[in-house]
Amino acid sequence: MNLITPAGFRDVLPEEALRREALSRAVQDCFAAHGYLPIETPTLEVMDVVQASGRAPASPFKLFDARGDLLALRPDVTLQVARMCASRLNDAAGPLRFRYTQRIFREADGPLQAKAREMTQMGIECVGGWGANIDAEIVSLMAEAMELVGVHDYCIAIATVGVLRAVLEASGAPQAWRAAVLEAYHSSNYVELDALCGPDAPVASALYAEAVCRLRSIRGGREAVEEVRRLIEPLGCPCDIDTFEQTYDALAARGLADRVLVDFSVMSSFDYYTGMVFEVYAPRYGAALGSGGRYDRMIGVYGQNRVAAGFAFCLESVMAAAEQQAREASAADAGADASAGAAAGVEGTESEAGTVSELSDAVSADAAAPAPEALPPLRVAVPKGSLNKDAVAALAGAGLDTANLDCPGRALIIHGRGVDYIIVRPSDAPAFVALGAADCGICGEDSLLEADVDVVKLADLRFGACRFVVAEPAGSDAAIQEHYRRLGSIRVATKYPRITQAHYDESGMQVEIVALHGNIELAPLTGLAERIVDITATGTTLRENDLVIVDEVMRSTARFFANAGSLRTDERVGDLARRLAEFTAAQDYEPIAGAVTPAL
Repeated sequence: MNLITPAGFRDVLPEEALRREALSRAVQDCFAAHGYLPIETPTLEVMDVVQASGRAPASPFKLFDARGDLLALRPDVTLQVARMCASRLNDAAGPLRFRYTQRIFREADGPLQAKAREMTQMGIECVGGWGANIDAEIVSLMAEAMELVGVHDYCIAIATVGVLRAVLEASGAPQAWRAAVLEAYHSSNYVELDALCGPDAPVASALYAEAVCRLRSIRGGREAVEEVRRLIEPLGCPCDIDTFEQTYDALAARGLADRVLVDFSVMSSFDYYTGMVFEVYAPRYGAALGSGGRYDRMIGVYGQNRVAAGFAFCLESVMAAAEQQAREASAADAGADASAGAAAGVEGTESEAGTVSELSDAVSADAAAPAPEALPPLRVAVPKGSLNKDAVAALAGAGLDTANLDCPGRALIIHGRGVDYIIVRPSDAPAFVALGAADCGICGEDSLLEADVDVVKLADLRFGACRFVVAEPAGSDAAIQEHYRRLGSIRVATKYPRITQAHYDESGMQVEIVALHGNIELAPLTGLAERIVDITATGTTLRENDLVIVDEVMRSTARFFANAGSLRTDERVGDLARRLAEFTAAQDYEPIAGAVTPAL
């Protein structure tokens, strides 16, 4: 008998359960004091209800009941509130204020098996309320909740999706281009966004493409709202920037100006939100702790349309962030006590090194703990292997201290002035950054696609150019085609199963993928597979093994990327992205072998 819990599920023992209970009660009491009433929704929903809301919040667990209905374990509570209001409270006068604490269930997407699949979601929904004061009420209650659970160092990034929607609508661009722009914002792929908004963007005026691209870099306080206004006014786009400005002012009046970051890169879930959106981040905690916004069209999907706004967060995430901050505070206090003790020990003594005064100066300069406001080192994931040399050169060119990276030996963490370098395999860099072990990092685009994690792709660094190709033994094409005709599938060996599957899904060809980690070229030579998908820079290894390229999957160069938390709580990340882009743009890197020279 295997007495383990399923992956992503766990037991909660009494000590933690008591803390969860106390925190949940404190937060719910806070919500209740502001007039929010408790609700409970069913654990199972009809799958049509989940899908009707637009972009699904996550991959839900699915099952069939005895009647044959396809059901989903609750992946999110907000869509259930929308369904409940449309079906049960259609005639109730608003605004209706609800609060909840409920379990949600989400299938794990991607290779990060550390992700929980059962979580406790807490949140509020205000249905029928409209205007800046309601929006400010929602955001400020999120701030109160963070303080109650012990997350005292955080920022709330806010924006409004209406601006980007208005610019895209007025741009005159084809629907396909607008959809691609929205997807680039959804996936935080600013490299792709830059490419879409380049000189060939299919817009009525280059001003629209410039506005679409510049929005994602606008970040700050109230001045950022004015910057957005100046950006869109020449375009004549009708959007409600005034309500957003009033929301910011209302939050500032509530004492939250230092907590609120106007950030127009917070543009996720366009099929879900319609106006103000926000996300909460804590320093050195990679993912958002919670999110919310205005979803004025969702209830209309299920019945009569009603305006609404709310937020949700997972109790487990905010508790982890609170515990992390408590540990860091404790360590800082211990360091300060040790420094004070060292300084006290020096007082009243003399040594061969000099006078008491001189030693005290030395302690002050070298042994004192950092001031509370001093920033911790920026943590950068640096790739081993073929990308290492160019990555180190780029970091040095961007102004970072890379002296200790020249001969790191067996050290896995290299310290520089104001920076810690975490030396990792390129394929591991996305996980280190996404899970908050590093603030930012460098790896190939291929590693990011294969990992499929939530990170912000900030810059194309242009070095490490290579191609993903499909290759097969020379002269074997006819035999492979006949094999596919008879069996309806072929075997493809690769180190990159996700990229390979996506390529063949797009082509509509049925394949059986064999994941390998060594010399992929051996697979077709030994009969293990008919074809391979692998990286090539020059094609030499393929030719030496009598393999020929029959298709190109993608082209890849190095990327600089960060987790959303570090990007929005540490200005150094965005500044480093800018300096890296400037440095690499001036370099003459070797182009991808076999690349088509663009027409001039």
